[in-house]
Amino acid sequence: MKKKQYKKIFLKTSKALVKNIPTMLSIMFLIGIMKTFISFEALAKLFTGNYFIDTIYGSLLGSVLAGNAINSYVIGKEMLLANISLFAITAFIVSWVTVGIVQLPLESEIFGKRFTYTRNILSTLLSIIIAILTVLTLGVIG
Repeated sequence: MKKKQYKKIFLKTSKALVKNIPTMLSIMFLIGIMKTFISFEALAKLFTGNYFIDTIYGSLLGSVLAGNAINSYVIGKEMLLANISLFAITAFIVSWVTVGIVQLPLESEIFGKRFTYTRNILSTLLSIIIAILTVLTLGVIG
C-alpha cells in the first residue's frame, strides 16, 4: 500500500473513533451505575437452585452486566462462595465476556444491526450450552 492510502485509512478511522466517543462514554457510565446500585446480595437472590433456570439467569445476568474477564473471575468466586451453582457461574462468565446488551447501540452503529443482534443472540445461547458442557466435563474429569 502507498503512503497516501495509509493516511486516508488513519484519518477515516480517527473520524469514526471521535464520532463514537460520546456513545462509548455513556455506555461506560451506564455500566458504572449498574455496578454501583445493584448489590451482589440482591443478585444472589435471583438464583433458585434449579440448575437449568440458574444457567439461564447466569447467562442473562452476564449479558446485561458485561465487563472484562478479570472482573468476572472475582465475581464468579463470590458467587461460588454464595452457593450459586457452577452452571450459573460458568454461564455468567461466558456471557459477561461475549455478550454486551449495554453496548448494543455502539456495536450496532459500528458493525450494523443485523450482525450485532445475530452475534449477541448466538453468544447468549452458546453461553448456556458452553456452561452446561463445561460443568458436565468437569464432573466427568473430577
